[in-house]
Amino acid sequence: MTIDVLPGGERRPGGTALYGALQAARLGLDATIVTRGREDELRELLAPFSDELELVVQPAPLTTTLQTAGSGEQRRQRMMAWAGAIETHALPPASILHLAPVAAELTARPAGTWRFVGLTPQGLERHWNGPGGEVESRELPEGALALFEGCDGVVLSRQEQASCASGIERARRGGALVAITAGGAETLLLAGPGTPPRRVAVRPVANPVDDLGAGDVYAAALFVALCEGTEPEQAALLAAAAAALRLGGSGPGAIARRSEIEAQAASAASSSAVSSAPSS
Repeated sequence: MTIDVLPGGERRPGGTALYGALQAARLGLDATIVTRGREDELRELLAPFSDELELVVQPAPLTTTLQTAGSGEQRRQRMMAWAGAIETHALPPASILHLAPVAAELTARPAGTWRFVGLTPQGLERHWNGPGGEVESRELPEGALALFEGCDGVVLSRQEQASCASGIERARRGGALVAITAGGAETLLLAGPGTPPRRVAVRPVANPVDDLGAGDVYAAALFVALCEGTEPEQAALLAAAAAALRLGGSGPGAIARRSEIEAQAASAASSSAVSSAPSS
């Protein structure tokens, strides 16, 4: 979890772990977040959702805090505080493991067995120069590539594709489904070697309110659907519906429940299309 500081000074709970776990909970799963930071601060931030989520906090003097401005591909962030690396040697049991780094806090592949392992690698490619430093992208460090191995699903954005190219290939060689999102444009689905890429159309949201966490919600919904045995294209449509509903409101409270997502996906299905994409 993170503290997201918005342009007006509002401090909001954030991070892929929060958005992803809350989406999983609202799809009917029991969800636990493992994070690092100040426990009192994190539990206070999570209070509105404490009946939906379990929280395991590895104590640290600071909670990772991101100052955020802009949206989509124009978003800029500064790292105001960093909680440090998360220990992964004693994770609670689960069917789905969602590896959700946002600030280079995962440095080793967790040991254990899960029915489904999903990765959102955005935090692996991030770096900054000290407190207050602007968050920038870099090529994945060699140690981070191991996190792509053994995954069943990977979700990342179009702007992260180039820096994560080596990791994407490792994931695909292991049989993972890789979804590359592009906001309101088509989502690219890459499966294992020899499988043609596919593009899934996305119905744009007419009046988005707030896009923080929309990609995280997409990932969580996709991972849950795939783990339940849903075919990739249909899983991508459900994930897009979850993201669209999140975009229609503000903050984590706007994350939708299963019935809303399924209704949204059914409504969008008639105007959606799945097509082959060039392999390049």
